[in-house]
Amino acid sequence: MKKRLIDGIEVQQGSGNVYADLGLPDAEKLKIKTGLVIEIRKAMRSLGLTQQEAAKRMGITQPKVSDMMRGDFANLSERKLMDCLTRLGYDIEISVRPAKAAVGHLVLAAA
Repeated sequence: MKKRLIDGIEVQQGSGNVYADLGLPDAEKLKIKTGLVIEIRKAMRSLGLTQQEAAKRMGITQPKVSDMMRGDFANLSERKLMDCLTRLGYDIEISVRPAKAAVGHLVLAAA
């Protein structure tokens, strides 16, 4: 990470993935899951759904929705989060293309 001084304080520019910056395993996966949860939150707000109503539509319990909204979604897979979004009326498109580097990356691009 690149270091620089701002008002006499040394700061480091992040990589764009806070999980990678913290050295957590599966950082790309965590970033994808976070992005999916953000989209679920936006969908719930856009649709005017309570947690109970959203839970019913997504096929999960209200406590799981509450956990998700508080950032506790470790127990939910990417697949389940995508299923939640489709149940809220959203399409998901997965795109695969050759990587620019030797190892590819996971990227979530929300419209």
